[in-house]
Amino acid sequence: MYRRIRDLREDRDLTQTDLAKHLKCTQVCYSYYETGKRDIPTDVLIKLSDYYNISVDYLLGLTDATAAYPRAVNVVPT
Repeated sequence: MYRRIRDLREDRDLTQTDLAKHLKCTQVCYSYYETGKRDIPTDVLIKLSDYYNISVDYLLGLTDATAAYPRAVNVVPT
């Protein structure tokens, strides 16, 4: 999982700071997500999947298919 979020970021030429701003956390916090020093909370996984338009299952390594699932009506993470 950690390798995937790093690869996604690097493939888009983004910095850890770019993602940290989007997630409203520090660069160090985001770095810990990428290195596995800190578990990634569910709400952050959802934000990352929305940001990259991919499934959480892909982030978690449960599938190699990146396609995002259709959103359920009235289910919007805050």
